[in-house]
Amino acid sequence: MKPVIDEALIREQVRLALAEDVGTGDVSAALIPQERRARAALWCRESAVICGISWVGETFHQCAGEVVLDWRVADGDRVGPDTLLCTLHGPARALLTAERTALNFLQTLSATATVTRRYVEAVAGTGCRILDTRKTLPGLRRAQKYAVTCGGGYNHRFGLFDMVLIKENHIAAAGSIGKAVDAARRQDPDIPVEVEVEDMNQLREAIDAGVDRILLDNMDCARLREAVALTAGRVPLEASGGITLDNVRAVAETGVDFISIGSLTKDVKAVDLSLRFEDDG
Repeated sequence: MKPVIDEALIREQVRLALAEDVGTGDVSAALIPQERRARAALWCRESAVICGISWVGETFHQCAGEVVLDWRVADGDRVGPDTLLCTLHGPARALLTAERTALNFLQTLSATATVTRRYVEAVAGTGCRILDTRKTLPGLRRAQKYAVTCGGGYNHRFGLFDMVLIKENHIAAAGSIGKAVDAARRQDPDIPVEVEVEDMNQLREAIDAGVDRILLDNMDCARLREAVALTAGRVPLEASGGITLDNVRAVAETGVDFISIGSLTKDVKAVDLSLRFEDDG
């Protein structure tokens, strides 16, 4: 299920992006007569999973509300090379001004959706779910997490406010896993608690503390299988650290419930897109 993206959030993200790009005015587009109209076609030049249609539409809307977009695809659709994604028609100046900002959103969010789909397909049939992390581009967290769901993945916590994640330094500061978990339960009993563990002793502590999920940090497949056997289904297990497309299937086959991967959102390579203009007189 895709998270609901607030339209007000999209408007604000687009407003900030256009302010950064356009500034006091597009001096290049100003070379074109104001009355000139144009048609354009938006193409994807490589295999990809598309995401970001709402951001593209909002970008052109903020530049000129009368731009008409006719989409041939939807968020989450897989496309091949040289696929026509959308045709556009409207004031030439607005199309030129909005072009780069719109493509920036679409190429970035489609990149996240595309790489997520690759990981999801790599673990197909294992029952393991692919999760994102907080390693997102500043200001685009909800957008990128939406893109992860378009690729078939699932969202981990959105921020520091919706899940307690007790890591190494939290444990050291609190004195033990048990003490940290107790403090979390007293602070807000309704917020889920996850603990990161590095060995089997910590795993036993976390199980005894009654946490909602356990993060197995940088464990090889042999240790992951040991952790799965020791836990015996009592607590959902999440593997993280050093996960690549080459080893994600093997990690999933150890029996963990989740695999979280920072590279879904932080190491993305933009999808190759192009917008071609055709003068409409």
